[in-house]
Amino acid sequence: MTVAARFFRVAAFVELVTLIVLLGNLATLHAKPVTSLIGPTHGCAYLVIVLATWRNDRAVLAVKLAALLPGIGGFLVLRLLRPLISDA
Repeated sequence: MTVAARFFRVAAFVELVTLIVLLGNLATLHAKPVTSLIGPTHGCAYLVIVLATWRNDRAVLAVKLAALLPGIGGFLVLRLLRPLISDA
């Protein structure tokens, strides 16, 4: 797996997991410490995916727009860029 593929995979996983935690917290206890810790983590992971995709010269407009979808955008970028990012 190349550095780019690993980078996108980790950022996408962190973004999805933190979104699930935030939504679970919102649906149950709505604990402020959870929100104050996980919220910025989710935001950073989201921005990492978006900025890395928009700076990638191989990404076409459709891939860049897919990166803007919260939660699943990172995994969509991975799928759409799969031919361009090798896993070997």
